[in-house]
Amino acid sequence: MTGLFAHYRPLPGAYDEAFAPAGSARPDFRRALDALGAQTPAQFARHHELADLALLNQGVTFSVYSDQRGAEKIFPFCLVPRLISAGDWAHLERGLVQRVYALEAFLDDVYGAQRILREKPLLRDLVLGSKAYLAKLMGVCPPGGVRVQVSGIDLVRDPSGTFRVLEDNLRTPSGVSYVLENRLLSKRILSDVLDRSRVRAVDHYPERLAATLRSVSPEDPDTCSAVVLTPGPYNSAYFEHSFLARTMGLELVQAADLFVEDDRVFARTTRGPQRIHVIYRRTDEAFLDPEVFRKDSLLGVRGLIRAYAAGNVTLANAPGNGVADDKAVYPFVPEIVRFYLSEEPVLEQVPTFLCAREQDQRHVIAHIAEMVVKVVDEAGGYGMLIGPQASATEREDFCRRIAAEPRRYVAQPLVELSTCPTWNAKEQRVVPRRVDLRPYILNGRSGPWVLPGGLTRVALAEGSYVVNSSQGGGSKDTWVQKPELP
Repeated sequence: MTGLFAHYRPLPGAYDEAFAPAGSARPDFRRALDALGAQTPAQFARHHELADLALLNQGVTFSVYSDQRGAEKIFPFCLVPRLISAGDWAHLERGLVQRVYALEAFLDDVYGAQRILREKPLLRDLVLGSKAYLAKLMGVCPPGGVRVQVSGIDLVRDPSGTFRVLEDNLRTPSGVSYVLENRLLSKRILSDVLDRSRVRAVDHYPERLAATLRSVSPEDPDTCSAVVLTPGPYNSAYFEHSFLARTMGLELVQAADLFVEDDRVFARTTRGPQRIHVIYRRTDEAFLDPEVFRKDSLLGVRGLIRAYAAGNVTLANAPGNGVADDKAVYPFVPEIVRFYLSEEPVLEQVPTFLCAREQDQRHVIAHIAEMVVKVVDEAGGYGMLIGPQASATEREDFCRRIAAEPRRYVAQPLVELSTCPTWNAKEQRVVPRRVDLRPYILNGRSGPWVLPGGLTRVALAEGSYVVNSSQGGGSKDTWVQKPELP
């Protein structure tokens, strides 16, 4: 390669998304990489400065609660795209749709007949012992018959090139606004490269999301009222809440804007109370209704769960979904697929040890230097130990924690994540950095639909495996290629 990729070398032992181990472009991406690589590093540096300036001017931010220097940060962005072939995407799409169908069936069962729990005693103990299991919602059927209207399923690719599900996000998955903003930057700055690469569009997501929400309304979808409920401007994902409300053409509301009367939800407006049928809620369920959950919550709407249980308002996503993305339930998802769909799982998973199993616990403690240990109810890269990179003291501390509370921990062998060419502004060159992928799946009355792309998160620090923005990660635009014309 010449130009931008002249000195690029894939990371040994990892699958590189763009280049073969010898350094040649992967055949599916030759056209895109030739167009991108025609730029010099100096030209690309200038393009990256323009992208950073655009993000600053547009206020594309996120918040880190623990950062004492200030809450708002510009979301780090790498202009070098992540490329996915049409064939790979077709495989992922089939697997993601299958997974959503199975997890929907699982949630219906867990809050209904509980057939699978009777047949699998360990899973029963894990589910009923999960903090995310809401026994108060037993027997409640959501209006529209859908519990997971929006899901974000995290994927990684191992050294053999196999995509594997890392975890499921079925509560309030975030990040899709960055997918759309990243594509806008690509269109503005790399329009010629984008056109030559035959990339599938993502900008229709807000329209599809709005249609999905209306489709599960308890009343006529054509005349229903839907809103986006946010905890407010101090929430880490407030930019996304406002972005999605604006692009869907829906009102962005906070708890004080809503009230419940006769088990129906209304919004306060200048024209008087307005009935609300669908709430895309971005408030954690623990704060959603002080009548049912946290009594001290100022972010919730008193009586909201009563209205939901009465079938008068749809909450997207449904409260209680967290039991299906509990990390202790994750190892059972292949069995869940077989149980409800009578199919073999399309997507692979990462081998996982349940510390709640005595045999698994002994194995994890004995091999903790090789393991990634995770707390089952944490997210964002918190509560995690990466054994090969941890100190002896840190590993010993985690061994004590596991022994004290085994139900709280799972462990996986460290997967060498795939890498992607990534711009290093300090060195003014492209370097390999580890990535994951979060595709977004919408699920309404007509079934699941997968956004052709997703959020590629990248570990910007050399040697890092942590892609979360709250811990120094960034993002890339994800270019899914259109199928070749016959």
